[in-house]
Amino acid sequence: MTPAQRIETLITLIPVGRVATYGQVADLAGLPGRARLVGRVLKSSERELPWHRIVGASGRISLPIGSAAHEEQVGRLQQEGVVVLGGRVRLKEWQWQPDLAELLFLLPF
Repeated sequence: MTPAQRIETLITLIPVGRVATYGQVADLAGLPGRARLVGRVLKSSERELPWHRIVGASGRISLPIGSAAHEEQVGRLQQEGVVVLGGRVRLKEWQWQPDLAELLFLLPF
């Protein structure tokens, strides 16, 4: 499985109503320190991924404020029940924290 496939697979596992950071996705995909790769994969992927569930390390939406993509991400997160205030998500409240069973049985790598 390529690094891009690992990232795509992991992103599809993020539950509705939860978010993950770029770095968290990279770490869980076995690619520590490759947060920027996660962004590149999201941008270039041909798969339909829940891209809106990925946020920056501080919970901040990484897209430019006021852009159509920023507004779309905020809207999608709010539709899932995630509270977005000032372009940020409170990670303590909304971050996906997979348990050991999820890590052992859901991740195919």
